[in-house]
Amino acid sequence: MPDRPLTMVLMGTGPFAVPAFEAIRQSGDSIAMVVTRPEIISKSRKPAPPSPVRQWAAANDLSVYDPPNINDDDAIERLQAQQADLFVVCDYGQILSSAALEAAPLGGINLHGSLLPAYRGAAPVQWALWNGDPETGVSVIHMTPRLDGGPVIASATTPIQVTETAGELEHRLSELGVASTLDAIETLRTWDGQSPIGAAQAKALVSKAPRLSKADGRIDWTKTVREIDFHVRAMQPWPEAFTLAETGAKQPLRLVIREIAATETARPEDAAPGQVIVDARRLLIAAADGCVEILRLVPAGKREMTADEFMRGNQLPAGTIL
Repeated sequence: MPDRPLTMVLMGTGPFAVPAFEAIRQSGDSIAMVVTRPEIISKSRKPAPPSPVRQWAAANDLSVYDPPNINDDDAIERLQAQQADLFVVCDYGQILSSAALEAAPLGGINLHGSLLPAYRGAAPVQWALWNGDPETGVSVIHMTPRLDGGPVIASATTPIQVTETAGELEHRLSELGVASTLDAIETLRTWDGQSPIGAAQAKALVSKAPRLSKADGRIDWTKTVREIDFHVRAMQPWPEAFTLAETGAKQPLRLVIREIAATETARPEDAAPGQVIVDARRLLIAAADGCVEILRLVPAGKREMTADEFMRGNQLPAGTIL
């Protein structure tokens, strides 16, 4: 492939893709089309907001295509018609088939929010935090039809901050991924289309990062204080960490836990994991190896509040088991 400006099709939906896409827009290369997921049809009167990539494309007067299935014959014909050199994919939500990837001479690259082969799948940032990893990063792969399985062309590593939530970390990784994406494009700019490219992923090191569900947010108080902290931060902004409190009402009180802290207060010897301990308007919960202090929470149907505000306005007696 000659060293010249490339024509690209960008494929993405969520916010993780926007910084890299914007960097490409500002480069000397050409964007033929932006492919994104179809708009969500809302059952409520208020329509769902457009996806971040759709908003970005509209703001920059870029053509948008949103097929239900990127691998349908009609979609592949549309890709072929763009005569693009390369597909750049990030946070899109569909896996491209061999036929789709072959619609561009250089195939496709994908920016992923982990150090592959760790955390292949839809929620790499959340799983890295939940597992307590000290560091994570981004990888840009040359795509194959196998989910996140292609050779790694570029990557970057960063430590995970001690108070960072998944939302904060994901934003930081999206910015970190800009340079790696541009580096991968430069590598492909002079690629002959035949020579081996990138570093193969070690099969023995593969781990999965499946999409989270609301049920994943429920806190397991039999874990250690440190493990619970990892969990609470990994669940933000979605699905959010929560616990259920039996208050004598017909339904348990659902409490979304936004922020916690370790405390030097010793766990009473007879306290079971999940037991509420009230100490001078501090809300403490017994864990496996100590006490977790709740700093900010959201009772069902109410606004976010501090633990002190909650304890002044709600009945959650000491000894309650969550």
